[in-house]
Amino acid sequence: MWKEENDQLKATFKFKDFTQAFSFMTEVAFHAEKMQHHPDWHNVYNTVDFALSTHDAGNKVTGKDRDLAKAIDEIFERFK
Repeated sequence: MWKEENDQLKATFKFKDFTQAFSFMTEVAFHAEKMQHHPDWHNVYNTVDFALSTHDAGNKVTGKDRDLAKAIDEIFERFK
C-alpha cells in the first residue's frame, strides 16, 4: 500500500465514515507521539492521506518512517 516517491512514503486509507477515520487517526497520533515521529497527514471525511519523511534527515525516508508506516498498517488492520 505504501509508495516511496519524492523522498516520502505515501499511502491513503479509506474508512466507512468520518468517525471511523478520526478514531484511526487518534490511535495513530498516540503511537506517533510515543515514537516522537509525527506524520504529515490530511483527512477529508472518510479518507486519510499520509506523507512520511524524517525532517532531521533532510526530509528523506528513514527507518523511522518505515517503522511508523508499519505501525499505521497494523492499526488500520483493526479497522477493516
